[in-house]
Amino acid sequence: MDSIYVLRERVEELYGRNSKICDKVLQFVLALTTFIVINNHVGFMKAMATPVVSFGLAVVCAFLPLSMTVVIATALILLHMYSVSLGIFVMTTALFLIMYIFYLRLAPKMAVIVLITPIAYFLKIPYVIPVACGLMASPGSLVAVICGVIVCYMMDYVKKAAASIEGADIKSMLSQSTDYVSKVFQNKELWVMIIAFVICFFIVFTLRRASVDHAWKIAVLVGIVVNVVVIVAGDIALGVHTSYGALIGGSIVSLLAGLILEMFFFSVDYSRGERLQFEDDEYYYYVKAIPKVSVAKPEKTVKRINARQETEIMDADAVRKKSGASSGRSSVNNRRPVPRRGQSVKKHDMKEVDKMLLTQSLRKDLNLRD
Repeated sequence: MDSIYVLRERVEELYGRNSKICDKVLQFVLALTTFIVINNHVGFMKAMATPVVSFGLAVVCAFLPLSMTVVIATALILLHMYSVSLGIFVMTTALFLIMYIFYLRLAPKMAVIVLITPIAYFLKIPYVIPVACGLMASPGSLVAVICGVIVCYMMDYVKKAAASIEGADIKSMLSQSTDYVSKVFQNKELWVMIIAFVICFFIVFTLRRASVDHAWKIAVLVGIVVNVVVIVAGDIALGVHTSYGALIGGSIVSLLAGLILEMFFFSVDYSRGERLQFEDDEYYYYVKAIPKVSVAKPEKTVKRINARQETEIMDADAVRKKSGASSGRSSVNNRRPVPRRGQSVKKHDMKEVDKMLLTQSLRKDLNLRD
């Protein structure tokens, strides 16, 4: 577990040193993913549904405020709707205007939620949104969540009904528009999802602020269970078809996302919690203090190994001269011994040279002085 916290500290330090670059990269990835999702599901205008256009728009959005990514994504959806039907385009524009009125008034800083909600929906993990918002955001974020869910079902309806809508004449525009609005907002699955998300959000938001141990874990677990129960109950009561495999898989992903968010934003050590009591002239204060988890980084020890000293190779003639010069001023014991009988003088001298070379080499290696 300590290695996970060490990794978290390193990630936070890396982000702190390069926060501006990381923000731009994340904004680019978010914008590119949003445009790809839109083009894959309602990409009726072929000129705007190319990867080159998505990449270019994402690059532009990376240098603009995040709210402008929402505006550009909205304009892209409207262009695709216009290529399908003028009536669908008009009604979609009216619905977006209503959403922007409430969005700009109540949740202007929740642009990232409006973008992430459709992405999570089309990745089959929409249940991550209420859990993450309940842990990290305020109740005002529900406006952005509801707007994102409505946009998902709008695009889903147009994708399924595009074949019957395209090529209709002007007289049928009114009927298309009314049918489009009624089919979207009379969709029982839409309202089941909205109700489940709202209930899940408030449960997670309330429990994660409670003064109990492991509040975030309890909030995530209870919120996911309640979300599943509400969706299943709506499925049974209203006859809504829900994929239980996607529901279970999305709930597991939501649990993992909640634990990751807790590790990065609310990692505390409950074993070292303290309860404090103090007072002033007007109040008594009861405080529960829980320290954050802090892990000392492992220190790196560097062991230096000295390079091996090379043995100096001396010339044999120089050694002979040096030995001859030193023999004159050395004692009797240092004089050159007389060769034995039967041993030539030349062979004896070579042995003495070899001994001298070996002695000089050992002294050099062991740093011995004469």
